[in-house]
Amino acid sequence: MKTIVAATFAALLLAGMPASAQQAPATPQPFTAGDSLGVTIEGRHTPMSSNVKVHGAIVSAESCSYDPARKLIMAVNRGAAQKEAPNDGFVSLINHDGSVHTSRWIGVNRNGLVLNQPFGSDVHDGKLYLADSDGDTADGAKRVSVIRMFDLKTGAPAGEIKSPDVAWLNDIGVAADGTIYGSQTGTADAQTPWRIYKITPDGRTSIFLEGAPLSRPNGVAIDKDGTIVVVNIGDDSVLTFSPAAKLLRTEHTAQAGNDGLVIMPDGTKYVSSVLHGGISRIRPGQAATLVATGIPSAASMCLDMDANQLVVPMNANNALAFVKL
Repeated sequence: MKTIVAATFAALLLAGMPASAQQAPATPQPFTAGDSLGVTIEGRHTPMSSNVKVHGAIVSAESCSYDPARKLIMAVNRGAAQKEAPNDGFVSLINHDGSVHTSRWIGVNRNGLVLNQPFGSDVHDGKLYLADSDGDTADGAKRVSVIRMFDLKTGAPAGEIKSPDVAWLNDIGVAADGTIYGSQTGTADAQTPWRIYKITPDGRTSIFLEGAPLSRPNGVAIDKDGTIVVVNIGDDSVLTFSPAAKLLRTEHTAQAGNDGLVIMPDGTKYVSSVLHGGISRIRPGQAATLVATGIPSAASMCLDMDANQLVVPMNANNALAFVKL
């Protein structure tokens, strides 16, 4: 009995450790996804009983996406900084009420997995797309943008696209044809340019937009018409562009300094201000109204469609906020 208890404790301890602290296997092992919270003894997993709720499993989450098949929120955690612990990003699965379903779905181990500092996310064609990057480590390695894809069913890596001339992308939106649009937020003085990049499914990267009316662009989403919607940190603009990069519409939020963007089927937009903490609602043809306030570091939110709520990562607060609609 003592041997079994000790082994179980060791397994639980390992599952809760940062990925960077888990020892890599001597030889490559097959990728595995994490189990829902529970106890695993001798290969048999017993899920935690439904009368127990656990909240947590969030470490510097910048974005989230929703899995409509599982009906779970996928919280994208940056983990430790690259200079502190490379390859420490992970994805948690979260229930509608904020309790934890799976602490580390992607990232329970590093078998075949590289996930460094994931920022924006989107779901397309059965895959979770993450805006990650390589480099920026303590040895001074150059930072390079990498879009990493993961199978929604298994969590396994499902391809990546590197953009060698782009340091990193903040948020991403994936169009129906698989084209990725990603924001380079840049610096306030524009020494690092304000850009939206376009990455085709075959891996070609080009500049889609640069400069005004972009003003430190952050959130990116694709609406039902296939147009590209961008929100700025530098002002209160919500900009809608055609696939040919023509500005079609400019709307304004109730607060500036924006990050997250959710577009509803009827065209209503919800925008979160990472600087001022409010969530603006813009109904088609109407002025923006605030529907929530005081959310610290309100980042790249997602829609939990089955619970009809916004889920808002709060960066360094290591938490998610939930706003019922």
